[in-house]
Amino acid sequence: MPIQTIDVDKLSDKVGSIYESVVILGKRARQISTKMKADLDEKLSYYEGFESELEDPRFQDEQTKISLEHETKPKPTEFAIREMFNDEIYYRDPSVEEIEE
Repeated sequence: MPIQTIDVDKLSDKVGSIYESVVILGKRARQISTKMKADLDEKLSYYEGFESELEDPRFQDEQTKISLEHETKPKPTEFAIREMFNDEIYYRDPSVEEIEE
């Protein structure tokens, strides 16, 4: 996996502060991670009812293939950073918003 540098100035320009950017990216990465885990669990749940067939090499190969596909996907932080640079993340600062009466 090649290491890619990120222009921190561009990242902080999007939100206003590098610290706020990191918090937003962390929350978004957590959301993506939860979704990816749910997708993996859904795919692997198919094999739960086949206790007697789990010794079959075909079942083991299919489960291994699903697991390897999941492991080779980009990490959630990579998705979150890409979304931030493409302006695909919605965020708001509740302390700045005015209260409407």
